Amino acid sequence: MPGTPSIALQLYSVREAAGEDLASTLARVAEIGFTQIELYNLVGWRAELAKHLADNGLTAPTAHAPLSNANAEEAFEAAAELGVKTLIDPMIAPERWTSLDDIALNAEQLAGHAELARSYGLGFGYHNHFWEVENTFGGRTALEILAEQLPAEATLEVDAYWAAVGGADVAGLLTTLGDRVRQLHIKDAPEAENGLSKDRFDQLPAGQGAIAWGPVLAAAPQAELLVVEFDEYRGDIFEGIAQGLAGTRALLEGGER
Repeated sequence: MPGTPSIALQLYSVREAAGEDLASTLARVAEIGFTQIELYNLVGWRAELAKHLADNGLTAPTAHAPLSNANAEEAFEAAAELGVKTLIDPMIAPERWTSLDDIALNAEQLAGHAELARSYGLGFGYHNHFWEVENTFGGRTALEILAEQLPAEATLEVDAYWAAVGGADVAGLLTTLGDRVRQLHIKDAPEAENGLSKDRFDQLPAGQGAIAWGPVLAAAPQAELLVVEFDEYRGDIFEGIAQGLAGTRALLEGGER
């Protein structure tokens, strides 16, 4: 993979611990070996994040904020204050991806957010789940069609796990999306009866499931950041993110399948 991307942790992964004690959670994340965090709840935890990120030598190149149902300006203000470079909308609801008209409206909304981001000196991107690839039109995924309608400055954070369990050829999708892809979410999935398990509680650290990571990483040479993340995890979440970090490092060192 030309140019080695850095690795971050999506703070949402440890949301329960962070909700109880953000300071000790970030300290433990740093102790595990993470130096970068992809923020979540950056508005609600704005002051605490400013302090505890600095206290633990952590930086936040990216952040998630659900702009569809939130005060977008407040999110961009918090992101700029916390040193975030790119704010990412983590989800547009699945019912809004079922027609070409839906996709056009989504692109229009995201274009507005990208323009607002520019006014704060920030980049802006969108993160997928499975429905943006499961919905296809003329053999093309909704995510590909969206990408064509976004302004040039809007980027994509492709969740390789969700794309894979949604049935996409992830490497092919990444090749099609090209330079728009600047970050990848990295987690694995086990085999199920009809492909990969879509049960979010089955999520695994990178390299422990059935996703073929070699072609995925090779298809996104422009990705600047790999983000370890779990929506859910059956074991101890801190053990999970530690294994996720080790697995992601191994993939970058050439241990990918």
